[in-house]
Amino acid sequence: MKKFSLFILSIIALTTGACAQKPDSEEIRTLTVMTHDSFAISESVVASFEEQNNVQVQFLEVGDTGTAVNKAALSKDNPLADVFYGVDNTFLSRALEEEIFETYQSPLLGDIDSVFQLDEGYRALPVDFGDVCLNYQKAYFEENNLAPPDSLEDLIDPAYQGLLTVENPATSSPGLAFLLTTIGHFGEDGYLDYWLALVKNEVNIVNDWETAYYAEFSQAGGPDPIVVSYGSSPPFEVLFAEEPLDDAPTAAVTSPGSCFRQIEFVGILKGTKNRDLAEKWVDFMLSPEFQEDIPLNMYVFPVNSNAVLEETFQKFMDVPEITADVSPAAIAENREKWINDWTETILR
Repeated sequence: MKKFSLFILSIIALTTGACAQKPDSEEIRTLTVMTHDSFAISESVVASFEEQNNVQVQFLEVGDTGTAVNKAALSKDNPLADVFYGVDNTFLSRALEEEIFETYQSPLLGDIDSVFQLDEGYRALPVDFGDVCLNYQKAYFEENNLAPPDSLEDLIDPAYQGLLTVENPATSSPGLAFLLTTIGHFGEDGYLDYWLALVKNEVNIVNDWETAYYAEFSQAGGPDPIVVSYGSSPPFEVLFAEEPLDDAPTAAVTSPGSCFRQIEFVGILKGTKNRDLAEKWVDFMLSPEFQEDIPLNMYVFPVNSNAVLEETFQKFMDVPEITADVSPAAIAENREKWINDWTETILR
């Protein structure tokens, strides 16, 4: 009887020990993802990753793209996060020069067109893209019997005098993208002359996209029928219209060299203590499940060729075949100079 009691006590002890160890073996880990302030994704998509990997994902928003890159660089010896999403091709060279990322060649890269893969070292992997393009209100041009603009050159024609609103490149991301468009199209020797011609043609310059699109653009009740916005804006006009629409009331100008393509990247931060989870998160961001959720949350588009776009985008989005050509290296080297030269020439 004594031996039997000892046997039972041993079983209980072993079982209790196993139970005590079980929470440790299944402990929920935390993955921290640094992003810019415009990051957004559906809670259900994040929850799917968390459930699949027994992890809690924390998002650390640290400002606009430039601020985020600076913070990642300043903290690279003691990283604030495991993964950084949101560096784009206007800041890519800076991020790579600062060596903030670890190399990771995701197997999902096989589903992504090489045109988006700007880092041959596999440190920054492409996630999404968006085209900054001129947008115009169709009804204005129909009512005034005027052909809508089809090129950057059209904007300095007297026929389009006083019809254009653009954003300040020193204070606005699409404003910077449009400045880079003009540099790519007219060259460093010609872009300021082009801007002076825009000023002569009474271009309206505002500080941000919200003001340009929702206060100055005639589609929103403003005075100007042409605005610098995104190639995605026309389908969004349909998606968020108060009444159902059969056609988009606006259109984007996508002629060769008239748009600038912004590509956003994700990378594993050097020094992460969660390398395995970081790799899984990067793979997840490149997967169709995540990619298909991007457009309605961040107004940009998937790079994975297997991701299926919502029908409205397929119908009304016009993607330019040839965008302005300004390399990330040239942008990194000249960004501040170009902005300062533009400010001195156009605003003073």
